[in-house]
Amino acid sequence: MLREALRRRVRIVAGGDGRAPLQYLQPPGDPGLFGPDSQTWRVHADFPSMMVGGIGALMLQALHPLALAGVWDHSSFRQDLRGRLARTARFIAETSYGSSAMAEQALARVRAIHEQVRGRHPDGREYRADDPRLLYWVHLSETWSFLHAHRVFVDPGMPLEGRDRYFEEMARIPLALGCVEQALPHARIARSERQAREDLLAYRDELDYSERSRFVLDLLRTMPAADAPGGLQQLFVQAALHELPDWAYPMLRMPTPSPMRREALRASIRVLAQPLRWALRDGVAAHARRRMG
Repeated sequence: MLREALRRRVRIVAGGDGRAPLQYLQPPGDPGLFGPDSQTWRVHADFPSMMVGGIGALMLQALHPLALAGVWDHSSFRQDLRGRLARTARFIAETSYGSSAMAEQALARVRAIHEQVRGRHPDGREYRADDPRLLYWVHLSETWSFLHAHRVFVDPGMPLEGRDRYFEEMARIPLALGCVEQALPHARIARSERQAREDLLAYRDELDYSERSRFVLDLLRTMPAADAPGGLQQLFVQAALHELPDWAYPMLRMPTPSPMRREALRASIRVLAQPLRWALRDGVAAHARRRMG
């Protein structure tokens, strides 16, 4: 009983309703977009590192005024940040581990939403969610953050070939959402770690730490913990804040974290990682592996 209660609480933190996601068991043998031998299945399987990476990606995304404007004007995240995070987690799970049909339905759902999201930033610039540069910024900040957290908390020795293969695989997502590569900083979605690093830097002139950005960071820091074990959620937020690229801290008007402070937070996450992984051992990734036999 105690073990199942812990599993349920951790699944809720992960963005679920506390129940095992049985739909990922069907249909047998369907590899979905990536399959069990992919780097995507490997990187996205670890809940603690995905939490740190996902929160860090939100912090980076909040620095792009037009990307943030679409969420600011067309979603309820200011009243229901937890719901927003849960929907994002669901999309990542469905496209990473779902069957081919489930992944395509998730992509079609997001494409339809993006078609409706357009408007004007207070500075007068127009935006639309299906703008290739904005699509790519969201994708790039997520993939970079997920992989960085995976290397910090799961596989520090991950070889360059594996890191490059992750970016190569994940390029399918923005392409499926309608991203036109010719409109991007280097006219191509990153398919290597080196290009991803260069593309992140290419966006720096478009970024700004505004009052809206500050609001998002404050919201993450004060988000109600729901059924999360005490302090766990804020530990993830602090770890994410300390794993951002070094160039982000002057923009956030913060000192670059000291190696000692970073290592202290990493050690705390590592201590918590094992019971969290145990609690989610029958989650989405495990069900997808069972679907593949």
